[in-house]
Amino acid sequence: MSDWTDIVDGVIGYVTLLKELGGRVVELPPGFFDAWDKAPPTVPPPHVRAPSRAVEDAALPVARGDAHPPGGGGREALEDIARRVGACAECPLHAAGRTRVVPGQGNPDAPDVMFIGEAPGEEEDRQGLAFVGAAGQFLTKMIQAMGYTRDEVFIANICKCRPPRNRAPEAQEMQKCLPFLREQIRAVRPKVIVLLGGTAIKGILNSQTGVTRMQGVWTAYEGIPVMPTYHPSYVIRFENVGDAAGMKAVKLQVWNALKLVLARLGKPVPQPGKK
Repeated sequence: MSDWTDIVDGVIGYVTLLKELGGRVVELPPGFFDAWDKAPPTVPPPHVRAPSRAVEDAALPVARGDAHPPGGGGREALEDIARRVGACAECPLHAAGRTRVVPGQGNPDAPDVMFIGEAPGEEEDRQGLAFVGAAGQFLTKMIQAMGYTRDEVFIANICKCRPPRNRAPEAQEMQKCLPFLREQIRAVRPKVIVLLGGTAIKGILNSQTGVTRMQGVWTAYEGIPVMPTYHPSYVIRFENVGDAAGMKAVKLQVWNALKLVLARLGKPVPQPGKK
């Protein structure tokens, strides 16, 4: 789900990157450029069940986050948010044919990374879990390439209900849902936030700048470092149309953004061909 601005920005970014590559061999992490696996991924049991402007890297310190007390304050806060999300009727999406709300799931206690996308799709609406469809398979590869598992990070969306026909969320829908997401960010207190796609950028950063111009550039939200990059659904479009070169080029941009995240966290970057 993406608007025309994101599509145009994506084309510009793709052409620019191809010029920069100049035929050079591009190294990607193990498994990051494998043939697409059509089987649904194994999703760990969720911890939560449910019925601005870019700044320079050097100027932004790592936000360590405040770990929640042993009593599980983060988990309890997220469960409370999920209950309220399930009862929400503030925008038309609650009556637009949703099957389940999708509050988000993952590590509730100061994870290294929180991924934020756009809105649930068909499979997410069916399961009540974020990023479990085709785009979720690619997000899983991104997470694994960074050296994490899905239950070690937190995954959420700007909107908690599926828009009809998987369209992009409208402004009113985003504004009604954003307070829940902001509460989740404060409850989880991740060290870094990764924004997936233009809608996440608009919602969290209140910016109309396209994802191509924001991709790979550090910004911040409430003192937490933020790294924008492409939504997984945008990446897999290139495979769907048989454009292997385009998919590899966009994957390189995504991987470079993820490497910046690992560097900020002080984590080693996986090397191609090594486990």
